[in-house]
Amino acid sequence: MTHSTDHNQTLFERAKALIPGGVNSPVRAFRAVGGTPRFIARAQGPYMWDADGKKYIDYIGSWGPMILGHGHPAVLEAVQKAALEGFSFGAPTEREVELAEEIIRHVPSMEMIRLVSSGTEAGMSAIRLARGATGRSKIIKFNGCYHGHADSLLVKAGSGLATFGHATSAGVPPEVVQHTLVLEYNDVAQLEEAFALHGKEVACVIMEPIAGNMNFVRASTAFMRRARELCTQNGALLVIDEVMTGFRVALGSAQGLYAQQIPGFKPDLTVLGKVIGGGMPLAAFGGPRAIMEQLAPLGPVYQAGTLSGNPVATACGLATLREIAKPGFYEALATRTRSLVDGLAGAAKAAGVPFCADSQGGMFGFFLLPELPQNYPEVLKTDGAKFNQLFHGLLDGGVYIAPALYEAGFVSSAHSAQDIEDTVALAREVFAKL
Repeated sequence: MTHSTDHNQTLFERAKALIPGGVNSPVRAFRAVGGTPRFIARAQGPYMWDADGKKYIDYIGSWGPMILGHGHPAVLEAVQKAALEGFSFGAPTEREVELAEEIIRHVPSMEMIRLVSSGTEAGMSAIRLARGATGRSKIIKFNGCYHGHADSLLVKAGSGLATFGHATSAGVPPEVVQHTLVLEYNDVAQLEEAFALHGKEVACVIMEPIAGNMNFVRASTAFMRRARELCTQNGALLVIDEVMTGFRVALGSAQGLYAQQIPGFKPDLTVLGKVIGGGMPLAAFGGPRAIMEQLAPLGPVYQAGTLSGNPVATACGLATLREIAKPGFYEALATRTRSLVDGLAGAAKAAGVPFCADSQGGMFGFFLLPELPQNYPEVLKTDGAKFNQLFHGLLDGGVYIAPALYEAGFVSSAHSAQDIEDTVALAREVFAKL
């Protein structure tokens, strides 16, 4: 099926004259998959419509925040009311306190929290706090894990960087990243070696519990357990980046799932974003009182933000969290997501296409590989050319998945059984042509 993209193309040309690459975040440019990006005009429930009026079943969900789908009535009502009260005050509000209480109620590892405006800001601030609290400089991150575009973290960061074939970013001096140690994800022996060599210099280990910028790769229980043990033994902080997984995979987030497998497990610091803002620019980081009180104005670690705790964003986030906390929400969401990945797996198998998939809550990922990868080098073995064919086949048929094979996908509570059925039926047609 071929669909005219005249309006999208026209907008793209206008954008390219004014905005680098024509986009305000690199993966949106479709450089990895080719073709013209779709300029979205509106969205409702599980659907988006582009500038040509073409309708898509949306499995991006603004890269994760839209867990209720687009335009949920309770969220819209809260945002509209807040907007009438004022867009921004630069002063504290009651709603900030309410949102903090709601988050901490579900994520008990956090005793205190600070709200910020983006996941990058939250990750950057958490690392600064870890360094300030420990008096150490080195940090450990993992190959293919993306924690925002702060300078010290743009080392083998996967996702958008991997899309363009760069291991790091221009504009980042070597001395800025000299304290960043990059290890392979899920490699326990390598982590042990790093701590044996540098343990007393490490301020923190930062890791995604499910690496969503390698598409979808879980940290093994053994890996997470050993990371926790080594941090404790060496006086380093374990920072869990749940910008993507927070409230997306479970009400207690991914760390709650690991706590079920590892007695007493909890991180020292947690980074949150996406779902807690409900689609508005909002993120957070938090942890035990003793660490968080190192932040200004109580302690020596400085962090600030003009729009932090924005009253409209907090209204959006609070309404979202109250909806997803209702009984049975995650059970239904997980079932719907699992039906999608099982359906896609069946469609691929019928066509003889190598395929594997995984999901948790409303987050999923798939690879054109016979087995689920455990780290970034294994992810890179997937068939990029076939993925691009799959992407465009689905897009032309009205299904919008991430325009890069390194990105996870997202299902919302607004997706119906029919939406899943229609997606799988289309996938069956596309797989047959690969």
